[in-house]
Amino acid sequence: MGKIEWAMWANEQALASGLILLTGGIVGVAGQFRGWQFAAYAIAAGAFVCLLEYPRSKRTKGTSVERTGQYCFTVCVKSFGPLTRNYYVRAFLHAALSVPAGFLLATVLGCVCLGIASIIYLAAAIRGEHWEPILPKKEIVRKPDDSMKNPPQNPPPRPPPETRRKRVDDLEGAAYDNPIPVGE
Repeated sequence: MGKIEWAMWANEQALASGLILLTGGIVGVAGQFRGWQFAAYAIAAGAFVCLLEYPRSKRTKGTSVERTGQYCFTVCVKSFGPLTRNYYVRAFLHAALSVPAGFLLATVLGCVCLGIASIIYLAAAIRGEHWEPILPKKEIVRKPDDSMKNPPQNPPPRPPPETRRKRVDDLEGAAYDNPIPVGE
């Protein structure tokens, strides 16, 4: 059986929890809940988590599919070096960011989801995974083989023109004859 890449699951969970945290913070601020300052914090924390988690990591095996527009965020995340590459740091960061969001009802779901993402990142870190950026590949121009340089010069064989078209003036000749007898 294949080895599970926990970081991939943690990345999806953390991105979703960042969006949930951001949405809960907007609801808390717009509704002027008691303790709306925690909701304002949740907006900032949710936006930070979304920016941090938007670029996907390169997979160890198989194909790595990057998100649309990921390259700009990849450059930003890559510039912080080991702080963003190490999953122990991400696990601790997400756990610390989730605590203040637990004090307001509108942001509790984001808090719980971010805590789960923190646990998954911790599992990924224990298994030795780390964040590796997906960078655009430099396209290698291959020269075609000698057999592929020249296209075929002759067209494919075709039946003569009189057998290709059925004549419309002869209705019996234009009808299709099924060579296989159809039984009832």
